[in-house]
Amino acid sequence: MSADFTERRVKMMDGQIRTTDVTSAPLIEAFLDVPREIFVDPAVRDLAYIDEDIRIAAGPDSPRFLMEPSPLARLLQLAEVDENDSVLDVGCGTGYSAAILSRLARSVVALESDPALAARATSALAETGCNNVTVVTGSLRDGYAANAQYDVIFIGGSVEEVPETLLKQLAEGGRLVAVEGRGNAGVARVFLKTSGIVTGRRAFNAAIKPLPGFERIRVFEF
Repeated sequence: MSADFTERRVKMMDGQIRTTDVTSAPLIEAFLDVPREIFVDPAVRDLAYIDEDIRIAAGPDSPRFLMEPSPLARLLQLAEVDENDSVLDVGCGTGYSAAILSRLARSVVALESDPALAARATSALAETGCNNVTVVTGSLRDGYAANAQYDVIFIGGSVEEVPETLLKQLAEGGRLVAVEGRGNAGVARVFLKTSGIVTGRRAFNAAIKPLPGFERIRVFEF
């Protein structure tokens, strides 16, 4: 079937994103501008705009997904990204979230732990003209200190806890957005750095797929 992807992007916006209180005009424009189909496997491009997560890597222990549009939009709106911001996109996958962020921010570092996904992200971002995005590989939990401090850090999957290593990479006035908890227990939180101190607040419930490497470190107790 030949898909009119431009029309599908409009339907995604009207049926999935606007209906969940996403009102930021720049964010809406970014979602309408970025061709989501470029960031999924060619075999499933006709499914690129469904309101479900789409698998992008089939690891046996930690499969990876392209996040459903609605929660992604709500989380990015929570970050309040500004055109002067530098952003760290943690767990960029094939690069879709980084492409959206590239339309909103001054610069984006897209961090990915899977070299194959990082290569796909590099290709897709180049194809979609995201010249202000740099794709790097490394531990998601460790962030990317070489370019810190960041005005915004976005974690593209649920985590058991936000590690201190990422919070330390926030600039003064910076925001970190993450979903803590798994499944229906997930809660979207925004962490703000003010006068050197990071505080967090609950924003809304969010059930999204987990990112590997963010399991809470268990402490042995007598």
